Amino acid sequence: MCGMTGWVAFDRDLTGERTTLDAMTQTMTCRGPDAGGVHLQPHAALGHRRLAVIDIDGGAQPMVVEEDGRLLASLTYTGEVYNYLELRSELEAAGHRFRTRSDTEVVLHAYLQWGRGFVDRLNGMFAFAIWDARAEELLLVRDRMGVKPLYYYPTPHGVLFGSEPKAVLAHPDVRARVDLDGLRELLAMTKAPGHAIYRGLAEVEPGHLVRVRREGLTKHRYWALEAREHTDDLDTTIGTIRSLLDDIVRRQLISDVPLCSLLSGGLDSSAVTALAAKSLREGGHGPVRSFDVDFPGQTENFRADELRGTPDGPFARLLADHVGADHSTIELDSAALSSPEYRRAVLHARDLPGGLGDMDTSMLLLFKGIRKHSTVALSGEASDELFGGYRWFHDPVAVAAQEFPWVAAMSSLAGPGVSAREGLLSPDLLAKLDLPGYQREQYHKAIAEVPHLDGADPVERRMRELGYLNLTRFVRVLLDRKDRLSMATGLEVRVPFCDHRLVQYVFNTPWSMKTFDGREKSLLRAAVRDVLPAEVADRVKSPYPSTQDPGYARILQRELAALSARPDSPVHDLLNRRAVADAIGPDADPQAARLGMEVALDLDAWLSDYDVALEI
Repeated sequence: MCGMTGWVAFDRDLTGERTTLDAMTQTMTCRGPDAGGVHLQPHAALGHRRLAVIDIDGGAQPMVVEEDGRLLASLTYTGEVYNYLELRSELEAAGHRFRTRSDTEVVLHAYLQWGRGFVDRLNGMFAFAIWDARAEELLLVRDRMGVKPLYYYPTPHGVLFGSEPKAVLAHPDVRARVDLDGLRELLAMTKAPGHAIYRGLAEVEPGHLVRVRREGLTKHRYWALEAREHTDDLDTTIGTIRSLLDDIVRRQLISDVPLCSLLSGGLDSSAVTALAAKSLREGGHGPVRSFDVDFPGQTENFRADELRGTPDGPFARLLADHVGADHSTIELDSAALSSPEYRRAVLHARDLPGGLGDMDTSMLLLFKGIRKHSTVALSGEASDELFGGYRWFHDPVAVAAQEFPWVAAMSSLAGPGVSAREGLLSPDLLAKLDLPGYQREQYHKAIAEVPHLDGADPVERRMRELGYLNLTRFVRVLLDRKDRLSMATGLEVRVPFCDHRLVQYVFNTPWSMKTFDGREKSLLRAAVRDVLPAEVADRVKSPYPSTQDPGYARILQRELAALSARPDSPVHDLLNRRAVADAIGPDADPQAARLGMEVALDLDAWLSDYDVALEI
């Protein structure tokens, strides 16, 4: 896992631009603390920071292939290709010779052997840039589910790119500019494909490659969810899912550095941990290492709410004992969660404000704690989107709503008196943004993309739509969050449920199968029940934990009061002063305004730290 950046310019010689490339590359040190390098060609400059995971001594980047002293191609790469050993054998049979044991070199030689079609052969999470010196063209490639990020900024004569916006923003010709559409995307929880908030910047969409030549820039899609008739019976479907999961987890355990599992005690993380423990045991290796997160006194004083019926700790320990994991709990306190230092660290990890508040900060601190022991972690991300785990899959109101189901569900969960995330923004700004209108527009665009089978039952048709929305919109918010917060600490997180073979197969299983036992995630539960304790297998879905300490919201309230006393603060003119006064007043319930306070404070820090020019 690594960070990368680069610059292609057909109108100038980039061999003299080492200072600029070094500055862009340096921004990726968080993603690659182990080593760095740049490769300069007349029209292409590639930068790389490395987190060494496979082939510690080899695999340095940017990597090049030459023939008779002539450069053929160069590569800067981030991610993991889990089938690289099979590809390497195939390439060796075709006459290729390798200098390293890395998957990076396999990717580069695969391109030389099969051209742009090579990406269809890759199984993994990846984002990379290949400069083909023979054709003088750049390829920017991103994995099918968008696990690894990749941004690009077209210029009149080429392109700038990077794993994160900060790499592109480090170029002297780029300014952090955000217009109304950028603010809409920032606040709307929609994750429009390709949208990158900053004006002029775009994301390489999942399952796409971007080709940059003298003639200009073109986008090509190489993978998408397809509608296929599911002909397997229930037992065969369960068996296929289990077989795929066994293979996926086995592949994703490959590492030359310490590896662990993120274990909450829920079905998803428990399935990954249990299958990892089984695979390691069968391979003659030691126990799997696992970690969960908790807050002081939260397990003992846990209060059930609309989202969380049980604390994670007891279930995580139960699963760890069941599979013989080497388990640890990372405990975080409210002072750390509300610390401006750590909240700013989250902002700089994500390059954007307005995430998930204390859940973002706690995840960053969790990863920071894990990184002291492990370099790679397995996670259960995307299972809920794939198997229908979220409550909005099962809420008739959310299912029927002609909007993103999570937006409908979260609105109903907020309850009376609880402000929305944008609740402290000024009425004039909210009127300009028209967030409900933007969400509706993005919803209808997404619905228009959904592949359907002819003659599908109306219920099955609608549930296919919900599955597609979750797999192409909602999960990308969570994948981006997990990548940024983990890589900010130098931790690589792998997501077995994002394997495209599993995603395509389960996407096409009927909703009646996905709920065959009358519950959420029926197929996954059936596929892994034999490796889980009954209490864990039957546990009701509980989201990532949030602190229940009322002291956290009170600290936010004091910080907002200090902010409101500074009329020169960058966010001052964007806020509803009456709403702010109500939120910090002596009779205010800080818990009710918690989300709005987090957004206001983060917006202020972002506008200041990134010197954002708002064009609204």
